[in-house]
Amino acid sequence: MPELPEVETVRRGLEGALVGARFERVEQRRPNLRFPFPERFVARLEGVRVAGLERRAKYLLGRLDGGEVLAMHGGEVLAMHLGMSGRFTIHQTNGAGQSGQYGLQADGGEAHDHVVFHMSNGARIVYNDVRRFGFMALIWPGELSAHKLFRGLGVEPLSDDLTPAFMAHAFARKQTPLKSALLDQKLIAGLGNIYVCEALHRAGLSPVRTAASLANSKGAPGARAKRLTAAVKSVLSDAIAAGGSSLKDYQQADGSLGYFQHSFAVYGRAGQNCPRAACRGTIQRIVQSGRSTFFCSRCQR
Repeated sequence: MPELPEVETVRRGLEGALVGARFERVEQRRPNLRFPFPERFVARLEGVRVAGLERRAKYLLGRLDGGEVLAMHGGEVLAMHLGMSGRFTIHQTNGAGQSGQYGLQADGGEAHDHVVFHMSNGARIVYNDVRRFGFMALIWPGELSAHKLFRGLGVEPLSDDLTPAFMAHAFARKQTPLKSALLDQKLIAGLGNIYVCEALHRAGLSPVRTAASLANSKGAPGARAKRLTAAVKSVLSDAIAAGGSSLKDYQQADGSLGYFQHSFAVYGRAGQNCPRAACRGTIQRIVQSGRSTFFCSRCQR
């Protein structure tokens, strides 16, 4: 499943073809993906303009306006999730955005083209999803924060809300392993296994130390919280700049594979030397909560 940097890369790739354009025609080729499509999905989209495209955790959020009903009540939000194999492909004739594949490379052919957006700017955007774990929903803005998909989501890791003080407070008295706490979407939204492993290595922190150890005896953020906050933000920013990672079948906007995986310090490198200067450790792999964790036991304490 794509992680936050991959979803952000998809958002940026789709933005040029979606934002400012109207859905002239929508093809819904099956009744459901992971979940059923919203009632009157096609009718609620056709004729409506996309005012903006945002990301919340691993969701894409299209802010909509226009249309007879929406003109009176304000625009809905088109929430989209790629699941495990979702992919958008843009075909354009009028320079609307950049042609190519936006998301995951896996392609089962036209039989898995489940939704097609025909946009007023000439772009045709095809959503292909072999496993059908992705989904789309239409939500009124006032109901977004309380919606079952979004209520309880934690802070955005690249926002100003993620601070050392937040880390110390959120993890206070948690005796769970630090890596497990970082993957808790109710605390920090959008962090996934790959980038947590990488951030912990940058911060020099062991994935098995207790989450509560980020705070000092008075509950204030210690040096570990400061290092980890900076590491999370830098790892995600670097991955976005690199177009994500091409593990398994991820592709970036222009159809080429993301290349941040070439910068991995620990993920998938079990048995190799730690790349940190002056560290003579070896990358190890352990399993935590059913997921592989990669780290250097020598420089990560």
